[in-house]
Amino acid sequence: MLRFGTDGIRGVANRELTPELVTAFGRAAVRVLGAARPFVVARDTRRSGPMVAAALVAGLCAEGADVFDAGVLPTPGVASLAHSHELPAVMVSASHNPYADNGVKLFGPGGRKLDAAAEDRIEAELERVASTALARGTPGAPDAGRVAPWPDPEFEYVSRLQGVLGYPSLVGRRVVLDCGHGAASRVAPRAFRELGAEVEVLNAEPDGENINAGCGSTDPAGLQASVVASEAHAGLAFDGDADRVIAVDERGQLVNGDQMLAIAAIDLHERGQLPGDAIVATVMSNLGLRRALAGHGIEVVVTPVGDRAVLAALEEHGLSLGGEQSGHIILRELATTGDGTLIGLVLLDVMVRTGRPLSELAAVLEPLPQVLRNVRVEDRGALEAAHTFWSEVRDAEAALGENGRVLVRPSGTEPLVRVMVEANTLERAQDLADRLAAAAAAACAAR
Repeated sequence: MLRFGTDGIRGVANRELTPELVTAFGRAAVRVLGAARPFVVARDTRRSGPMVAAALVAGLCAEGADVFDAGVLPTPGVASLAHSHELPAVMVSASHNPYADNGVKLFGPGGRKLDAAAEDRIEAELERVASTALARGTPGAPDAGRVAPWPDPEFEYVSRLQGVLGYPSLVGRRVVLDCGHGAASRVAPRAFRELGAEVEVLNAEPDGENINAGCGSTDPAGLQASVVASEAHAGLAFDGDADRVIAVDERGQLVNGDQMLAIAAIDLHERGQLPGDAIVATVMSNLGLRRALAGHGIEVVVTPVGDRAVLAALEEHGLSLGGEQSGHIILRELATTGDGTLIGLVLLDVMVRTGRPLSELAAVLEPLPQVLRNVRVEDRGALEAAHTFWSEVRDAEAALGENGRVLVRPSGTEPLVRVMVEANTLERAQDLADRLAAAAAAACAAR
C-alpha cells in the first residue's frame, strides 16, 4: 500500500499506483473531506494520466461527490481554481519524475495542502476501503456523483496569474520557455504573450512519454543554449506539473530557487511589501542566501524540506514568501502552492521595473560551493541507527566549523539518501560529500 510522502502518494503507474488503489483513494478522500462540495480534478501530460484520473473520478463519484474535470493543467492551476471557488481538488502528477511514474496530490477546500492529521485519516480510510470487496458495493451507498468539464480552466488560471500581479507589461522582453513537455505547455506561453513578452517555446509537444525527458527544470542545458542563441533576456524551465521553475539569465547561467528567493525578497522589502522583513527557506538552501539577505535586514526562517513545512512556517510567522532551492517558491498572498509560471512572471516584472538584467539581480547572492550526492539505497530507515555514519558526519561538521555545513536526509518519495555539503571551496565540499555518501551507502546497503 502506497502511503503519503512529502507530496501525496506516488509510484509506478499500473504497477504500484494501480487503478484499484486510486479508486479506493478517491473513495477515502470523500469519506474524510465530505461530498458537500464538488472536487476539481486535473492532470499533467504523462501517458498514464487519463487512466489514473478516470480511476480517481470513479472513486470520488462512487461516494457521491460531483467532479469538475479541468483536464491538463499545472498543479498551481488546479489549486488556483480550488482557491477561487472554495473547493477541494486533486492533481494527478508525479511532478519531475519520469513518465512511467504517476501520483495523486490532494488539496482541501480552498486549494491548500492537507495537514498531517487529515492525511492520516485519509490513509486509515484508504486501508479500510482497499481491504473490502468493493465489487459488492457499499450498503446504503449514495447516488453516484456527476462529472462535468470545467469551462475554460486555462483562461481562468492565466487571468488570475496576471491579475494578482496587476497585469504588468512585459513589452520589450524576450523570454525562452522550456515547458518540459508537461502541464505548462499551453498556459505558460499564453501567460507571457498576453502580457506583451516575445516568447520562444521549447519542449511543448507532449506525447505522454517525453515529459521531463532531457528537458525542463531537471535538465535545462538546452534552455541555456537557446537563451544565448536567441539573445533573450531570460529563460524559464518548468517541471512536469509546473509547480517549480529554474531560471536562466541572459548569459546562459542558471538562476536557482535561492537566487529567485533573494531577488523577490529584496524587491518586496524595498517596496515595503515584505511582511515581517523575513522569508522562509528550507535546510537545503545555501548559506549564501542567509548572508545576502542579512545585508538587507531580512531574516530567514529555516524549515525542513517540503512545501508543507514552508507553508506551515509562512502561516505561523505571518510571512508571505518562502521556497526551496529546487525552484519551488510560494508567494502565500498570491497563491496557495508553489507556482513556476507565477515566479517567472515575478522575475520578468522585477527586471522591467528596475531596468536591471537577470544576471545582475541574481548576483546579490554569492553561494558557498555546495555538493549534493543522491545515494540510492535498499533501506532508508537504516540510516537513523547507523552510529558509525553519524560519527563521520559530526567529524565533518567539526572540520567545517562556521565555513560550511552538512545535511543528510532520506528522500520522502524515492529510495534515496541525500547528502549535502557546503564548504569554502568546491574541492573540500566534494571530498567530504564523497566520503559521507560512501558511508551512507555502506550503512543503508546501496542498490
